[in-house]
Amino acid sequence: MASASTVLDRIVASVDEESLGAYGVHVAVGDDVAEHRWRSDDRVNVYSVSKGVSALAAGIAADEGILSLDTRVGEMLSDLQLGAGVEAVTLRHLLTMTSGIDFAWFGREPAPWSDLAQEMLRRPTRGPGTVFQYSDASTYVAMRMLGAAVGDVRDWLLPRLFDPLGIDNPQWHRCPRGWIVGGSGLELRTGELARITRVLRDRGLWRGERIVSAEWVDAIRSTDVDTGGEGDFARYGLATWAGPGDGWRLDGLYGQYVYVANDRSAAVTITAHEETRDHRLVEIAAAALRG
Repeated sequence: MASASTVLDRIVASVDEESLGAYGVHVAVGDDVAEHRWRSDDRVNVYSVSKGVSALAAGIAADEGILSLDTRVGEMLSDLQLGAGVEAVTLRHLLTMTSGIDFAWFGREPAPWSDLAQEMLRRPTRGPGTVFQYSDASTYVAMRMLGAAVGDVRDWLLPRLFDPLGIDNPQWHRCPRGWIVGGSGLELRTGELARITRVLRDRGLWRGERIVSAEWVDAIRSTDVDTGGEGDFARYGLATWAGPGDGWRLDGLYGQYVYVANDRSAAVTITAHEETRDHRLVEIAAAALRG
């Protein structure tokens, strides 16, 4: 594997050559790190990369015995009305987008319902685990399940994830009821997101401190759900996509990426605002790691 600076130079050269709208990139190869900025390191909405942080939150909760991937929505949200078959929907189904409930909503859109979780869960399921439908609403309901036990999820994460990583008081967009959107809306700097990338790459460790169990990170990157899509959008896990190349990623709108090599030797973090060719950014990162 090339050094972090060599990988970084390859990424920067390609981004500049193609005039892509990157904000910043951070490369970690082992303990060797390098970074480059095209603009100041301000906090930005990392969009669907937020789903990966939600999956980490669920893992920390599972480690504490609060819930598990097999916990059903009705166990945590007993006050909500459930549609036909929805009593069988679990946290796993929500995080893998396989609840079977036909309900797509994204955090960049207004929420015209008084309770987004109730609006999703009152609808019938076509069969949990049988249909993939990508939606921020699915992660939102997963975080509502956790919130039913711990209260405000962002506040609960402060001493468990954000404070240990030196991420001070991050903000997370919220629904009209005040719950975090979950599937989108977390605002981080490139460097802050890169610390979460290192936790994922290093199977739950941050500088020797255990943030989440290694087994949970292994589950996050196990992209065994067939989405019906093609190429780098064909397989999904607990908030993660398989590819490009020999790696897996968290993938956010306009080019927010966490990309981890399958052998866990290296990782790349990117923030950007690239409206038309955002996937090129992670393709470039994967190619740079391959050399």
